[in-house]
Amino acid sequence: MKIIVKVKPNAKKVMIEKMSGDLFAPLGGAASGGLSNKSHDIFQVSVKEPPVDGRANAAVIRVVAEYFKVRSSQVRIISGATSKQKVLEISGR
Repeated sequence: MKIIVKVKPNAKKVMIEKMSGDLFAPLGGAASGGLSNKSHDIFQVSVKEPPVDGRANAAVIRVVAEYFKVRSSQVRIISGATSKQKVLEISGR
C-alpha cells in the first residue's frame, strides 16, 4: 500500500491526520514515486524532530508504523526523502 504524506517537522505535538482533497500536483511519473492519478490516502504527519540528519524521516516512519499497527521496518520512504511531501510504502497490510 502506498500513501502520500505531508510532513510538519519541529511541531510541538506528534500527530497524524488523514486529509481529504488533493494536496499535491497531479500524481504520476517518476517524481511521485510512480503513483497514478487514482485516489490515494493523504496524511499530514507532525513530528517534534527537526529535518536534520534524517531524524524527522525516522520519526515519520515510527508514527506511520504505529498508526497502521505495523513494524517500522515495514514502512519505507520511496519518494521525497528530502522534501516535506513524501510517498511511503507500507508492506504487510
